[in-house]
Parts: sequence; structure tokens; C-alpha cells
Amino acid sequence: MSKYMFSIHQSYSAWRINSFKTQTLPPAPLWWLWSVHCHSGPEVVLQLNQQKGASNNNQVTKRRKKARSSCQPVLDRFDQQYSQELGDLWASARAVLLDPHSWQYGVMLNRFSTVTGVPQILQSQGFSTLLPQTGVSTLICNDPTTVSQSNYQAGKDSLLPPDYISKCPPNDSHLQPDSTFHALGQDLQSEPSLSLSRPTLQCYIHPCPLRFPSQAHRPGQLKQYYLLNAASLLPVLALKVRDGEKVLDLCSAPGGKAVAIMQCATPALLCCNEPDLHRRDWLAKTLESFLPESLSSRVIVSAQDGRSFGKSEAGTYDKVLVDAPCSNDKSWLYCGSSQQGEQRLKERAGLPALQAQLLRSALSAVRPGGVVVYSTCTLSSFENCAVVETVLNDCPEAEPEDLWEEIAIPLSKYFTFRTAHPGHGQTPHISSLQPQNGPSSSYHRRLGILVVPQPGKTWGPMFLSRIRRRK
Repeated sequence: MSKYMFSIHQSYSAWRINSFKTQTLPPAPLWWLWSVHCHSGPEVVLQLNQQKGASNNNQVTKRRKKARSSCQPVLDRFDQQYSQELGDLWASARAVLLDPHSWQYGVMLNRFSTVTGVPQILQSQGFSTLLPQTGVSTLICNDPTTVSQSNYQAGKDSLLPPDYISKCPPNDSHLQPDSTFHALGQDLQSEPSLSLSRPTLQCYIHPCPLRFPSQAHRPGQLKQYYLLNAASLLPVLALKVRDGEKVLDLCSAPGGKAVAIMQCATPALLCCNEPDLHRRDWLAKTLESFLPESLSSRVIVSAQDGRSFGKSEAGTYDKVLVDAPCSNDKSWLYCGSSQQGEQRLKERAGLPALQAQLLRSALSAVRPGGVVVYSTCTLSSFENCAVVETVLNDCPEAEPEDLWEEIAIPLSKYFTFRTAHPGHGQTPHISSLQPQNGPSSSYHRRLGILVVPQPGKTWGPMFLSRIRRRK
């Protein structure tokens, strides 16, 4: 690894950044896609509406952001493509994508911060754990290990906001404030320093589209939880990071998956790569908000062109995550003007080539026997299984692994899964829990699995594929 380092911002000086000698990025407009924010926080914020002079000062109302209009050219393209690829699933997925107020969000706890009382609060409001201590979570648990304590004092941790009650919806929305919460918030401020012995990923979800209150970034203070689309945790689960491994997050910003990786294990090294300066600042801010300074020697931020890692860092890593730039369906559908939508659709055609370059680079950067997970947040088969299949044809040392029984079936209660390959709506989905049999079906399952947003299970879109480099 290069030893040249620089600081992106004074307030983020705790996080090391490797200044690699990088190739000049091409002038092609595709690189703006690095700035697309996948799996962002909810669009709906519930706040207290206090009106001066009102007879009832405790009146609580919902205030939603102004409803956004979908971009018609993008919707037309989605209708044309996804009606063929998803068949009968598209109509219901379309309804979810066109109703942002129905989208669900998860709460991932931060094991490096004091979270005593937060699980109880979540459970009292109807949240439940996505990954119970038995089942899927056993795939990511490690042998007992001690995480070195940080210099953070629990009293300085980022706390659940004192105005939580003001951000709760009214009584008919199943997320009701009470005095117990306020007392717990005060107890958290005096909680002793936390020491953890068993890394495990803890995420809470709610059957309704409710948002737990967000926590503001405060330099030098750790947040207690991260709000996210729970489907974005699936690539991290598929990666199965273990203690002591060297891990590369090739397209890391805004940093949610890097934070999730550190909840699963304590790797010897986690390299978070992001070539775009703005997104790299965002990434460093996320790391500062969730990871203690004591991990700054294990977690570094790189500014390298992701397509060159295969040459500069060949065979270096045990695990590589490629959460590739893609035509983020949820974002693109609300991109604004028709002109902007049409421009994005033109550039969409070049994405598979970029994604394939990144995946090839990752397969070169991983050691023989190591694992690469490729993921996107689009339903498009051209950016999902078609990219995986193209790279597999070019890389005889790469072998896809079946995630259906490992992830899709155990988590079918929460997500709607579908085997991901080009077709006309004839491929199986998880409603029956029984994928088709036969060599052809098995091959397509190994190309990857797709999470399709559905009513009541609005998670996704999310595609993931795991590929092992043969020894």
C-alpha cells in the first residue's frame, strides 16, 4: 500500500487517506454517477409543528416534504424494460417506487457507541430485529474478540435527540412518544465506556414506513445508529467478513456498507475507496460519525480510480465489495426535469461497461480463494446479471456462488427475492420459496439474486452476486 497520505479536511484528520498515483479519469460523463447517493435516508421527516398563539401548544402534526413528481421519460423506460424482465412483479414494484411515503427504513445499531436502551425503545415502538442471533446472523459472527476501547467518553457520544418526542408521528401512526424514552436518553449520557467482545450486525426494522429520528453529525462524537434501506445490508452479509481479513470497499461512499462491515467483524484492514472528492468528504464524515479513532489504523480512505486496483493492488485482499455506480431506480425516477431524465437514460447505456471494468479490477485485487461481492440498487438486468455473466466469460478463474438458500430463503419473510437473469417474467421468485430445478436454473441462481420492492416489503431494489476467485 502506498505510504503517501493527506487529509481531506481538518475535522476528519483521524481518518487516513492513501494518495495513490491514479490514472486520469476519462472525460466521459459517466463519472458524475459516482455522486449518485444510493440507499439514502427517508424522504419523509416527521416534525413538531408548533404554532405561536395556538390554543394547544402540544398539538402534533405531520409535515411531509413536498411531494415529488416522477420523471416521465425515466418511468416510460422502466415500464418498457421492467415489464418484460419482471413480469407480474413489475406492476406492484412500480406502485411502490411511485409512492415514496410507503418506503421502509432500517435502524442499524453502532457497536462502537453506547446504545443501552435503544433496542428497548425500538422494540416498544414495534421494531423487530432483522437478523436474530440464530440463523443468518451466525454467518457473520466471529470468535470472541476484544475491540480496543476508543478515546471517546460515553458522555460525549452522539445521543438520541432530546427532541425525539417532537419528531414522532401522531398516535395513529404506531410510533408514539412517552416519558420512558426521555428518561432513557438522560441515562445514556452517563453510561460508562463501552467494550464489546462479539462483533455482530444489529438492524431493526418496522412493518410500517416509519422513520426513527436521525442524529446530526457532531465532530468527535459517535452516532448510535445508522438509518438505511435494509436491503443494502445483504451484500455485506454475502461478503461474510471475518476478523483479521483485509477488505476492500471499492465504491465506498457514502459509507453505509463500510460501517456495516465494521459491525460484522474487526478486519485487519478496511480500505474504503472513493475517487470523487465530494463523495470522499462525505465518506470520511460517515466514518468519523460511527467509528472510534482507535480504528484509524485499520480503516483507511483511498482516492484511487477503482478500475486500476487490479493492477496496483493485485492479489492483496481477502474480500472485495463492489457496490457499483448504477442507474439507481429510486433516485432516477425523481431526477427532476424530463431533460435531465433523458440525459441520464442516454448515459445509462454506458454503465455496464464501467461496471464490468470495476468487477474485473476487483477480481484481480482479491487473492486466490478470496471473494468478491458485486451489487447495485437497480432492477436492470443489463447492469446486474448481464455484467456478472460478461465478466465470468472473461475470467475463467472466477466462480459464482449460489446465494438463494444462504440468504434468499432465510430472509424471505422480510424481502421479496427473485433470481436475476434476463427473461420475460418467467423466472421464479420467493413467494413459493421454491426456485426452479435443473442445470440452467441453478446457473442463473448463481449469477445473483434480486430484491424487488413490493407492498409491505418495500426494501430494494438491490442486486447481489458473490464470486470466488479459484485458487
